[in-house]
Amino acid sequence: MMEELDHRLLVQPWAWLQIAENSLLAKACITQQGYALLLWDLQQVWHEQVDASVVSQRAKELNKRLTAPAAAFLSRLGDLLRPLLQGQAGPSEATFSCDRVAEALVLRVRSELSGLPFYWNFCCTVASPALVSQHLLRPLLGMGLALQHQVRELATLLHRKDLELQDYQESGATLSRERLKTEPFEENSFLEQFMAEKLPEVCSIGDGRPFVENLQGLYVAVAQREVQGMLKPEDPGATPGSPSWPGTDSELPKPPEEPDCTPTLPPTLGEEPTGTQRPQLSKAKRKKLRGLFS
Repeated sequence: MMEELDHRLLVQPWAWLQIAENSLLAKACITQQGYALLLWDLQQVWHEQVDASVVSQRAKELNKRLTAPAAAFLSRLGDLLRPLLQGQAGPSEATFSCDRVAEALVLRVRSELSGLPFYWNFCCTVASPALVSQHLLRPLLGMGLALQHQVRELATLLHRKDLELQDYQESGATLSRERLKTEPFEENSFLEQFMAEKLPEVCSIGDGRPFVENLQGLYVAVAQREVQGMLKPEDPGATPGSPSWPGTDSELPKPPEEPDCTPTLPPTLGEEPTGTQRPQLSKAKRKKLRGLFS
């Protein structure tokens, strides 16, 4: 079950969070068997993964008078985290705070459940190098290779388009609007100009938000390929699943004041982890043209 949780966490996109003065990138997966959470402050990656038994134990420590199954707490945590990770407004009574405690990064949640106060602390420790590689280094390397191949494909397409335009011009076609005229694409000149003029601007990482807003579709696609490579071929129907948000609510008694959180070390993980319209041309000769220029 925890291995499945690993795989499902891997294919989740990163979300950008602003909690007080803390800017974080985060991803999470919550099921009825437990949850896994990753937080990245662009300095270190923090991680917590727990099963239902740990959830029950921590619930007793933070809410001593509560008696409810772990699924009820996991359901509520899913309801609280889901809108936060999707950039939506969560429950009005929910508040989040983030601070360092010893060697942990603690994400504290204060909310309500059935009209009663509800407390939870996500206690994340520094992620292992294997986990960082699984969720960041390997996907980013794959994304870099994919983008490089995409650039090569686009350059080839531009060269073909130039040849097509040249053929139309040699057939007597002319532009109806001179301002639409372009020069033939020179890949080396384009790359040199891009490196000199555009690279400083487009490589600004900032607080990580551009990575979240622009590249998560590609990140998820690359991560899914990673998961497919880790799954055993003989597993029937073995495909990465989407996150499950259990939905059972329970009437819970009022909890006492929130106690301190003692960070729980996570289990050790294994090594795996539009279209542009062509300019219309006028014909100098009465000759039938092909393609979009007719």
